[in-house]
Amino acid sequence: MAQKIDIKTVDEIAHLARLEFNDEAKAEILNDMNRMLAWVDKLNELDTDKVEPLIYMSEERTVVREDEVKQTLTQIEALQNGTKKDSDYFKVPKVIDHP
Repeated sequence: MAQKIDIKTVDEIAHLARLEFNDEAKAEILNDMNRMLAWVDKLNELDTDKVEPLIYMSEERTVVREDEVKQTLTQIEALQNGTKKDSDYFKVPKVIDHP
């Protein structure tokens, strides 16, 4: 059987996650975590000796296209979308001050 989680472990996990729980919530979390461990431990009862490891969740494969360099929008066309621009760039308000 899987190892049980105790309140001390819940406190340590809460500390690492920067969470705070009252005693009632800790008891619920403790119960939930132990139920999760019991469920995972139940999986150990399955005979998986003749089961191939699963690489993909389905038989579907992602079709990957070749990268092709295309000119879809010229610089001039792109600059037409901006309200403030000069000959080569969009003009935007300054957001960082340098010392």
